[in-house]
Amino acid sequence: MNTFLAVLAGLIPSAGVGLLFWLAMRKIMHADRNERLALDRMDAEENETAKGTTT
Repeated sequence: MNTFLAVLAGLIPSAGVGLLFWLAMRKIMHADRNERLALDRMDAEENETAKGTTT
């Protein structure tokens, strides 16, 4: 039983760091996707405004 607890105590910090890394990368990917969508919307609005002023 002591061996099992020692192995568990050794794996918990690694699992915790892995979870934090996964959460951070997930947040970064979502932020990047949202930023790209916002930039696409801005570009579409600018193109629409440019088309409206030239005709």
